[in-house]
Amino acid sequence: MNSILKTALTAAFICLISFQITAQSSKYKCMLQMSNYMGEGAYVVVSLINPKGDYEKTLYVMGDDKKWYKSLKEWHKFYSKKPSNISAITGASVTGGDRSVTTIEIDNSKINSGYKLRFESAVEDQKYYTSDLEMPLTTAAMSEKTEGKGYIRYVRLNKI
Repeated sequence: MNSILKTALTAAFICLISFQITAQSSKYKCMLQMSNYMGEGAYVVVSLINPKGDYEKTLYVMGDDKKWYKSLKEWHKFYSKKPSNISAITGASVTGGDRSVTTIEIDNSKINSGYKLRFESAVEDQKYYTSDLEMPLTTAAMSEKTEGKGYIRYVRLNKI
């Protein structure tokens, strides 16, 4: 009987720890609307930027051909120093006027703590935007549509 009780308590403890680990981040549907530009598909990187203004994590990459990653100059410097497997967070590039809907996961501790999301964009033989769109990682900013400055018309996040 004592053995069954220990097993049940251990299982309950493991479930509780698992729940706490998964509750530390939230998933967001990220809807990105591109402006009506002419040219090739844009490569867009969504990055988590810390309060000091430094790259902390790559959240999503729109564009899956690695040979073009160098065109995203500032992100590529970060990525080259700390290469990580981004295959699970990589999708197709986005052309002018198109819309992309992806899912990004954000650590809850980063919200309302001085962090921001940076959308960096580049199009072959056209201008590169280090900060096409930056969004403060606050509950207020994340509930609104944020306008871009370059190839991105706007971005909207919705918690899933």
